[in-house]
Amino acid sequence: MMSRIEKRFAQLKADKRAGLVTYITAGDPNAEVGYQILKGLPAAGADLIELGMPFTDPMADGPSIQLAGQRALKAGITVDVTFDMVRRFRKETGDNDTPILLMGYYNLVYQRGAERFCKEAAAAGIDGFILVDLPPEEADELKPHAVANGLDTVLLTAPTTDDKRLPAVLKYSSGFVYFVSVLGITGTTSASEEAVRTHVERIKRHTKLPVGVGFGIKTPDQAAAIARHADAAVVGSAIVDRVKAGLDDNGKAKPDLVPGVFAYIKALADGVRGVRKA
Repeated sequence: MMSRIEKRFAQLKADKRAGLVTYITAGDPNAEVGYQILKGLPAAGADLIELGMPFTDPMADGPSIQLAGQRALKAGITVDVTFDMVRRFRKETGDNDTPILLMGYYNLVYQRGAERFCKEAAAAGIDGFILVDLPPEEADELKPHAVANGLDTVLLTAPTTDDKRLPAVLKYSSGFVYFVSVLGITGTTSASEEAVRTHVERIKRHTKLPVGVGFGIKTPDQAAAIARHADAAVVGSAIVDRVKAGLDDNGKAKPDLVPGVFAYIKALADGVRGVRKA
């Protein structure tokens, strides 16, 4: 039985286009506004959704996502609240097609226990995980429970993941492969289109899984450039920056916050969808 993620990439392939993966931090800037953003992402153009689990000590997140996590933690967002948001999304929208992946750090899984975490995530309507600090050497703790609950595990590769290391990462990857296109933290520099093309071609020589490319994508043109070579463009920090821009001096959401986020995502989606694949 195909997972939602597999089905979505199969549909994108049939449509001869790449997908747009949008990241938001769960409950940023608060539970209700965060939910309204989550609820409207598919209509704005998101093909897959990454929902960040707020965490006190992120390692790969740049300043934008780290501040979003702090806002969410201050608003009382926990793993349970994040699960509730996804459960509410599935129930209220009736959307059983858009994949939702949890992105974050393994500490949150470890605290709860991998078996319990996977069961509760699947019951909430979550489709998989992107755990930034879970290396393949430790993935055996999570993978059997993820498989048992129909959850995909998306592992990360980087420009420094050479051909010798890549098979170890791909062994535990399912759904798609996430290529981190730049070294360092999110939301800073951007990779050249030529560098992305070279790395995507190299990864595809090792796997039939779709390849999503993220870190540093800010504009519709950059998203389109990724879409010419990868199966999906992943945008996170730039979306989170739009959330922050919609806050007043007291950290309260201004009326144009949610519409502003959706307008930006629509522009990204138009960039991605404007690229037709052979």
